[in-house]
Amino acid sequence: MTFTELVVAALLAVGIAGIIVPVIPGLLLLVGGLLLWAIDLNTSTGWVVVAIALGFLAIGTIVKYVVPGRRLKAAGVPRSTLVVGGVVGIVGFFVVPVVGLFIGFVLGVYAAERRRLGAAAAGPATRHALRAVGLSIVIELTASLLAVATWIVGIVVTG
Repeated sequence: MTFTELVVAALLAVGIAGIIVPVIPGLLLLVGGLLLWAIDLNTSTGWVVVAIALGFLAIGTIVKYVVPGRRLKAAGVPRSTLVVGGVVGIVGFFVVPVVGLFIGFVLGVYAAERRRLGAAAAGPATRHALRAVGLSIVIELTASLLAVATWIVGIVVTG
């Protein structure tokens, strides 16, 4: 392995970790690492590999918003609840590093649903929102792993 490939492998590994724990900009690290490899390799095969990998990431990014959003809509959780959860999650990220985003999102969704529906119905709506977030992470992680697998195939083919 070349030095560039080692750097790219490290960027991709940290990027995948950033997908799982959204403190690190995982998607940006993945895209940056793939582009770095293609620029360094500078062959048509390298660019095709990166285009396919970026395609997986683009499709994953679209699907990670569409599918959970539809499930939440079907469960009756309004978009305003998710907005409140997102805002409180962002505040939580700065108040409690690393886990504050998750804690803030859950508390924000619960508070919005409790205000909207009352205490009894807030729990199920919060569980639906948590499942949607989990599904979103799984979708993005799957797309990222497909992109990394594509890069590995590219390493073998161009190696």
